[in-house]
Amino acid sequence: MRCLGKQGTAGEPQAMPTTMRKGHRTASREEQLPLLISENAGPTNGDSCFKDPAFAANKRLPIHRWVPWIAGFSSEFVKGALERHLPRQGVVLDPFAGVGTTLVESLQAGHDVIGFEINPYAALACRVKLAAFTTDLKAFARAIRRLSTFYNDKLETGCPPRSVPPSGFRTRGEFYSPDVLIKVLIVQDFIKGVGKGDLQDLFNIAFASTMITYSNYSYEPSLGQRTSAGKGLIRDFPVGELVLAKLGEMLEDATYVQRERRQVPGHQVINDSFFQCRSHLKRNSIDLIITSPPYLNNYHYNRNTRPHLYWLELVNSPDDMRPLEDANFGKYWQTVRERERVDLSFDLRSSDISQRIGSIRALNADKGIYGGNGWANYAASYFNDCYEFARCARYALKRGGTALVVLGNSILQGVMIATDQYMGQIGEAAGLELVDIHTPRTARVGNSIISSGVRAGKASAGQHLYEAVVELRRR
Repeated sequence: MRCLGKQGTAGEPQAMPTTMRKGHRTASREEQLPLLISENAGPTNGDSCFKDPAFAANKRLPIHRWVPWIAGFSSEFVKGALERHLPRQGVVLDPFAGVGTTLVESLQAGHDVIGFEINPYAALACRVKLAAFTTDLKAFARAIRRLSTFYNDKLETGCPPRSVPPSGFRTRGEFYSPDVLIKVLIVQDFIKGVGKGDLQDLFNIAFASTMITYSNYSYEPSLGQRTSAGKGLIRDFPVGELVLAKLGEMLEDATYVQRERRQVPGHQVINDSFFQCRSHLKRNSIDLIITSPPYLNNYHYNRNTRPHLYWLELVNSPDDMRPLEDANFGKYWQTVRERERVDLSFDLRSSDISQRIGSIRALNADKGIYGGNGWANYAASYFNDCYEFARCARYALKRGGTALVVLGNSILQGVMIATDQYMGQIGEAAGLELVDIHTPRTARVGNSIISSGVRAGKASAGQHLYEAVVELRRR
């Protein structure tokens, strides 16, 4: 496979993250079975048309830096993808918008943008970022000054705040220490008095993007008590000062982007599953999809944003969280582990995907729901959703339109899963053309999916994590 240049000319040969060939896997805990994807194969270099999608650089860039997020891709990756695949003005879609990297970068480049995002907090972050291009800067600046005065007056007078913590929000340990909580509730009093609309959304995002910093919880990478990670409790913190600093940063960035762009293209954020795209999009209406679905690593985005969802009153009880888990791409291991068996809903006869899932299912049967059957159910659910995604992408894309899907491989119960290769095969089964699989990032840091003995088993020393871009085209 080769990397196609902007004008369609062939570049240098592209190193593939896995080798597509027949072979045999040396069995240890499982039966020996034929595989089409080499067990220990991986990318040998980082040659690629695309820039490294690593997310870290976004933390320093205007608008992108507003909301911390555990995953995603860099604005430079999106910029390069736009230059290569959509040199003229068009419509860009991100079916898993997260906190809006694709949307913001595409809007700045002059494209109309549409994003789907099931998480209400992330969807709000997307909308607020896009609204930065039209925010009333003078009103925003006045409101920031009013918060400073309000906050300091409340602290000096000792007047108790009217706001209270969300009643449905429960944590094992104290989320905010008493002195911190008073300051948080003062900020909440002000935000509730701003009035519904863009200003309140801006202030809510400023609070939500900082709220974990002064809590007794932290991301390691999942949200947990600071004490469990060997960190001390936060007894007191200058909450107002940090929120005001974040608001100042947001005002500065909004001023910058409004100075740079006079005319703002169309933009829409849809708080719904992309699988409902037929209710929101016209067929063959999208020029380019740039997206990164949740990886096959069981990172629980919804549970890890529980504080934000409750404190912003986007959910009120655990019952409100369940639809988010059910609608999540790939589901979660916790939601499918107790089912007797989940099989693939599509047929890929030329692929080893069914055998690979079967090999996981056969492992650690003595561990019950923590054994191979639960993880095989999780993998099957994930690839079923990959198939539905590909079908929806085919519906949305114009003829000749491209979908760029950033994915990382995974290791489940010690078995390597070349997710990018399977996504390419699934895309073709759904009627798309697999153009190429690029490997801009040949090594990435994993999370507990690798290190946990239950989850990873005895992962081979030759197995490692990488990141790939699956390039699909609508015929």
